[in-house]
Amino acid sequence: MSRLPRTLLYLVFAVILLSRSFPVGESAIGVNWGTISFHRLKPSTVVDLLKDNKITKVKLFDADPDALAALVGSGIEVMVGIPNEMLAALSSSTDASDLWVRQNVSRYVFKGGADIRYVAVGNEPFLTSYSGQFQSLVVPALLNLQQSLVKANLAGYVKLVVPCNADAYESSLPSQGAFRPELTQIMTQLVSFLNSNGSPFVVNIYPFLSLYGNSDFPQDYAFFEGSSHPVTDGSNVYYNAFDGNFDTLVSALNKLGYGQMPIVIGEVGWPTDGAVGANLTAASLLDEGAKSVLPGNFERHWGIFSFDGQAKYALNLGLGNRLLKNAKNIEYLPSRWCVADPFKDLTNVANHMRIACSVADCTTLDYGGSCNGIGANGNISYAFNSYYQLQMQNAQSCDFDGLGMVTFLDPSVGDCRFLVGVTDHKKSLAFRPTHRRTTIWISILWWMWFFQML
Repeated sequence: MSRLPRTLLYLVFAVILLSRSFPVGESAIGVNWGTISFHRLKPSTVVDLLKDNKITKVKLFDADPDALAALVGSGIEVMVGIPNEMLAALSSSTDASDLWVRQNVSRYVFKGGADIRYVAVGNEPFLTSYSGQFQSLVVPALLNLQQSLVKANLAGYVKLVVPCNADAYESSLPSQGAFRPELTQIMTQLVSFLNSNGSPFVVNIYPFLSLYGNSDFPQDYAFFEGSSHPVTDGSNVYYNAFDGNFDTLVSALNKLGYGQMPIVIGEVGWPTDGAVGANLTAASLLDEGAKSVLPGNFERHWGIFSFDGQAKYALNLGLGNRLLKNAKNIEYLPSRWCVADPFKDLTNVANHMRIACSVADCTTLDYGGSCNGIGANGNISYAFNSYYQLQMQNAQSCDFDGLGMVTFLDPSVGDCRFLVGVTDHKKSLAFRPTHRRTTIWISILWWMWFFQML
């Protein structure tokens, strides 16, 4: 086989290899539509973008009313998310769960309405970094929400799931996979509930995080091109982290007596900026410019589309289109940028940069980012411009006590692209890349949806 780009291999083979190994009940590709953004494109524009790219499944991380309204009549299957912060209320009150179902499911499910098929109860609530904060809330919330769906006559159509991070299970070898000891009882209850109600087990697998968190992790093991460091487990030899991780989950489920549980890969991808190894050569799908960078600056740079719905790179998802199609009818601001005045003393600029980057996204300036090597003055200009575009190119927003100036010459350097603003949703602002290699804040994450009947 010819050597395909890593992007194509990673996205396509994740489906091909798994579906080849096991009988498949359903196989499809969808996206995660996140909204943790400074500003958002018009939801109808995003829905049109999904339809133009023949994407028929989407997950929302919360029950965003504008997004749900835009999905009405689209024919796109929807998974609606419930944030972890809502689990306490939903686990303790059926009144709360009844209200949530009425407002966020029943309201949109009607003939010709939004095709809501799943409700994601929490998002990776068992992460070790949460220190058990949400563990005891998940199953009670599930039970209350299930009762509410029954009352609404939707339990046979809308299924409840709990997206789990791959850190919920562990093992040095896939065949020895088991859920973390403190999760065994909860996972037994969870999987029993899912099985009883015809719901799949949803898991998010990110080989990038293994590479990011361990400098000794072999980079080629994160992809499907084969590895010089395979893992041998009895008669099985694993040449990539995804396969090994997936089979570890299968073993963990088998230990609970549910080895035939259908599995959905809720999230998988590779960021395009914000860390060493996060680039287009190795990338997958999402970006949310206002997302927390606590796990790492790469958290804002997962997307295949830039903030304005323009494809970051050529990609064939195998859905009927040859390559990704761009969003249409996006209105951009004039091509002008805010930069540091080269004739001014910039000695006292630090506080201005700090303020600018506390509002705008400057993560590409950090180590491993695409703008990390543009020098001190370049860093200042990038911060100034990011803030200036966020303020819709308001003249005062480029003042910075006289240290900034507006230019009509694109200050981009190499892969570091300085952005130009775009107005769209409710006259809010996003950023326009002057080159495809920039990031997005409309969070469209790659989501691969398929059932594995083991």
